[in-house]
Amino acid sequence: MVLKTFGWSFAVTALGLVAAVLYGGWAGFGVVAILSILEISLSFDNAVVNAGILKKMNAFWQKIFLTIGILIAVFGMRLVFPVVIVAISAKIGPIEAVDLAMTDKDRYQELVTDAHPSIAAFGGMFLLMIFLNFLFEDREIKWLAWIERPLAKLGRIDMLSVCIALIVLLFSAMTFGSQAHQHGGTHADKAETVLLAGIAGLITYLIVGGLSSFFEDKLEEGEEREHEAEEEAKRQGKPVSAVKLAGKAAFFMFLYLEVLDASFSFDGVIGAFAVTNDIVLMALGLGIGAMYVRSLTVYLVREGTLDDYVYLEHGAHYAIGALAAILLVTIRFEIHELITGSLGVVLIGLSFWSSARRNKRLAAEGGGDSSEDKAGIPSGV
Repeated sequence: MVLKTFGWSFAVTALGLVAAVLYGGWAGFGVVAILSILEISLSFDNAVVNAGILKKMNAFWQKIFLTIGILIAVFGMRLVFPVVIVAISAKIGPIEAVDLAMTDKDRYQELVTDAHPSIAAFGGMFLLMIFLNFLFEDREIKWLAWIERPLAKLGRIDMLSVCIALIVLLFSAMTFGSQAHQHGGTHADKAETVLLAGIAGLITYLIVGGLSSFFEDKLEEGEEREHEAEEEAKRQGKPVSAVKLAGKAAFFMFLYLEVLDASFSFDGVIGAFAVTNDIVLMALGLGIGAMYVRSLTVYLVREGTLDDYVYLEHGAHYAIGALAAILLVTIRFEIHELITGSLGVVLIGLSFWSSARRNKRLAAEGGGDSSEDKAGIPSGV
C-alpha cells in the first residue's frame, strides 16, 4: 500500500536529486534536500485538510488530483508562480522575468520579496476564511470544546466569518501603512495593495468554496433520486445524468483543492528564498515536497486515518488558522520558517495524540461514541 501510494514520490525524489547533482553539484543536492523537507513540514497540515475533501471524491478524481493536480502544484505554484510575481511587480514580460531569474538571481529575489505583502494578504485571507468557517461550524465531535462550543453558537450569525475577516484585513492594511510611513513613505502604496490583495483572497474563497459546497450539497441531497435515475438510464442504455452531477461536484472540489494548495504554498515559496534564490533548485526541492504532500493526502484517505483519528482535522484547521495569522503578521514582521513549520506539526501532533487517547478510552469502554464526544468535552488536550 505504501509503495503503491508513494511510488511516484519516490521516483520523483530520485530523479529530482539526480537533476540537482547534475545542475548544481553536491551543493545543489543539499539545497534540494533541505527544500523538500521544508515543503513537507510546512504543508503537512495541508495534506490532512486535503484528505478531508478528497475522501468525498471517487477513485478517478483522486487520480486527477495526483496527476493533473500535481502538475499544477509543481509547475504552476512552485515554478510559474514566482515568475508571474516578478513579471507583475516589475511590470515586465514573462520571458524577461525568466531571464532575470536565470541571470540576475539577486534582483529576482528582491522583486519577489517586494511582492510579499500582497502574497501574504491574499493567502492569509483565504486561509483565514477556511479556519473561521471551520471554527463557527457546529459539529458533533469537538476537540477543544471550551473554545468550539461557544464559537459554534456565534456561528449562527450570518456572514460573521466574513465580517471578522474584513476587520482583520483592515487592521493588517492599516498596520502596514503606518509602518511604511515610519520608513519615509517608501512603501506608501503598499497598504492599498494589501487591502486589494486581501479582498481578492476573500472573493476567491467565497466563489470557489461556495461553488464547491453548492454542488457537494446538491449531490448529497439528491443521492437517492440520482441512484434511481442511474438505474433507469442503464436500462435504456442512455448516459447517466447522475455522473454529470457528480462530475460537477468533483470538479469544483478539485478546483477548491488547487486554490487551497496554492494558498498553502505561498509560505513555502517565500521561505525557499531563505535557502536559495536559484529558481531551478527551488522548483526541484519544492516539487519533490509537493509530491509527498499529495501522496500523503491520498494515503490518509485510503487508510481511513481521518475516521480513526477524529481530531486530526481539528488540529489541521487550527494549524491553518496559525498559518493565516503568520502570513498576515509577515506583512510587517519577518518570522522564521522554522516557527511556521513546527507550529503546524505540533498542533497536528497534539490532535493525533488526543485522538489516540480517545480511541484507547473507547476501546476500554467497549467501543462506540462516548458521551464525552457528544457533549463536546475534549478527551486529550
